[in-house]
Amino acid sequence: MIVTFQSRAHADIMMFGDIAVSLLKLMGHSGTVPGALQAGDIPMALDHLKKAVAINKAVVADASDRVEEEESGERTVNLAHRALPLIELLTAAAMAKCDVMWDK
Repeated sequence: MIVTFQSRAHADIMMFGDIAVSLLKLMGHSGTVPGALQAGDIPMALDHLKKAVAINKAVVADASDRVEEEESGERTVNLAHRALPLIELLTAAAMAKCDVMWDK
């Protein structure tokens, strides 16, 4: 499943469904698709997402995940990189005071 985030203030963003739902939950939303955030709720959701990314960065920096990645030969995309497009969309929507919607 692909989830598309839309706002009049930013270009559409498409994400794999599992990642999109995870980011929605980090924003304090239920994770349901389809869904929407009203303009007044966006600053709080954006704050929650930014805090979750900051916490994740601190945890990853302290963990030994890098050793496991080197051993398995697989590279993972960290939360900060996955969340960046959505953070940009939410920031633009908050500045323009417009809603954000998402759908399959």
